[in-house]
Amino acid sequence: MRDFRWRLTERVVADRVIGIIRAPSAETAVSYGRRLASAGLTAIEVSLSTPDALSAVRTLATGAFVGAGTVLDAAQAVMAIEAGARFLVCPTLSAGVIGAGHRHGVPVVAGASTPTEIVAALEAGADLVKLFPAAQTSPEALRDVLQALPQAPIVPTGGVSAATAPEWIAAGAVAVGMGGELTRGEPEEAAPRVRALLESLR
Repeated sequence: MRDFRWRLTERVVADRVIGIIRAPSAETAVSYGRRLASAGLTAIEVSLSTPDALSAVRTLATGAFVGAGTVLDAAQAVMAIEAGARFLVCPTLSAGVIGAGHRHGVPVVAGASTPTEIVAALEAGADLVKLFPAAQTSPEALRDVLQALPQAPIVPTGGVSAATAPEWIAAGAVAVGMGGELTRGEPEEAAPRVRALLESLR
């Protein structure tokens, strides 16, 4: 079956959590990505702030549903897609990233932090809106925003923990973005932690 952009968007939020990888090297990023995928997490985002991140994306793309994060412009977007990224995430609203992603049939999660920015992201064509940094707001505030903007597919990211993730989902978020908490510790500790998180979000 052909991977239309809307189908890819559904996969991004299928587990209600996107696993974000920021690592000191591409090798470590690949190790983290494989760890998350083997634990059952669908959407894995490799931040382009990771050294040689595109190499990690290329390697992970052979066996996982991987996207690229911290995408700042159209050139980075195209390189990430060519490396195998199936979705793109940017910390701000970038019309260039959205345009490049859509041109290649790839969904884009655009960053926003206020209701005005959320609406601007939707008008620019963002498939999902990354509420960033989530630590500056709360699930209660998101619930209020969604009273006015119930159509907004919000993904709180930055400061979301395993304890607070269910609260964000209950408030109306379609998914959350989480990073270090999913990958910290020994490899054997990751699987039960990720599985417990996935179960709490079902």
